[in-house]
Amino acid sequence: MTAESEASAERLSGSYSLELVLCAVEEPLALAWEAAARQRHGIRVHHGSVLEVPAQAVVSPANSYGWMRGGIDAVYAQVFPNIEQTVRSAVLAFHGGELPVGEALIVPTGVPMPSWLISAPTMREPGEPLPEDTVHPYLAARGVFWLWRDGYLDEGVLIRDVIRTVAVPGLGTGVGGVSPETCARQVMAAWDEVFAQG
Repeated sequence: MTAESEASAERLSGSYSLELVLCAVEEPLALAWEAAARQRHGIRVHHGSVLEVPAQAVVSPANSYGWMRGGIDAVYAQVFPNIEQTVRSAVLAFHGGELPVGEALIVPTGVPMPSWLISAPTMREPGEPLPEDTVHPYLAARGVFWLWRDGYLDEGVLIRDVIRTVAVPGLGTGVGGVSPETCARQVMAAWDEVFAQG
């Protein structure tokens, strides 16, 4: 990270008190998160479930159609009433039924905390294994960060004014088969890119 991008990221995370929480249930991902996130302001690593973090939003590393049947998405579907239908309806209403990898959308969870879920596909089809040279974790993370930085809720309120903490699980590290190191490196590259432009 350059001095300029570090100052920019610190300014954004300082002025808006933004915090990214990288979550890992399994040790290899936790270690990869810690190594990749070292010396970045506004980022911490949580060893445990994304649902243990007091965050206003969680990230769903879904597929382009909004099906939430596997991995962490299946957990979200159990915890948040009707979340799969909410996501699928939003994908249909705003993206014609398919949310491309690299874009993200935000929907209410129906519970007090986390109040919001950010759907950011890491794969087009449900259960799709990703190639070794995939850049989908980077694209998904960049979509989340752009939305968080510049997006608006329905009421015209900046998302970053409402959501100060976002909890992120591994992106593509489950069914997608992406290595923890690749995921962590790509998510941090997306963070640096988006918040260095702020």
